Amino acid sequence: MSENLRAQTISRGQSVEMDDNARRVLRNTWNLLALTLLFSAGVATVSMIKNWPHPGLIITLVGYFGLLFATQALRNSAWGILTTFALTGFMGLTIGPIINAYTTMFSNGDQLVIAAMGTTGVAFIGLSGFAMVTKKDFSFLGPMLFAGILVAFVAGLVAYFFSMPALSLAVSGMFALLMCGLILFQTQQIVRGGETNYIMATVTLFVSIYNLFLSLLQLFGFFFGEE
Repeated sequence: MSENLRAQTISRGQSVEMDDNARRVLRNTWNLLALTLLFSAGVATVSMIKNWPHPGLIITLVGYFGLLFATQALRNSAWGILTTFALTGFMGLTIGPIINAYTTMFSNGDQLVIAAMGTTGVAFIGLSGFAMVTKKDFSFLGPMLFAGILVAFVAGLVAYFFSMPALSLAVSGMFALLMCGLILFQTQQIVRGGETNYIMATVTLFVSIYNLFLSLLQLFGFFFGEE
């Protein structure tokens, strides 16, 4: 299907059949995503067992953006896979202490973690499945998601440095919605041929899952946490 015909078909709201390249990208993305989730969970488990402290906001941001930019620069080579595992492993390292904090802070902390994890999984499966079968084009979400994430990120920094719990909670709600939108957008981009690099697709979906889980964990802790 030519690009013009593809655009015309999408604009009319009709479904677009995946071509072989889109299937390959989707398959590779899901395979790499599954491996990175397992690797990140393993690193998080080790950090929890060893009771490693959280590296702090500055180190977390420097490590995250540094590895993210490295992955983007190497996305067309095998080294990009290595930096993808480095990035997701680092994120697992940062999430372990957070989970430990919740299980210590709340008497039902284990249930909160399981609930956040289960809700994240259900949301990801549901949104990805919907993106694959819907006739609606969600490409318009791209600029809105970028702007929304930027605003939420800045608001999160303000809430952190000025100790504003209410704003922090609002940011968690914003991120939960934005990450759901990003999962929907990115999956449809793969299906419709807008994303052809499975490494970057994997990173985007992993970051969406990571942030969605953390946002839900904070929301569940606020509304359902028992001290």
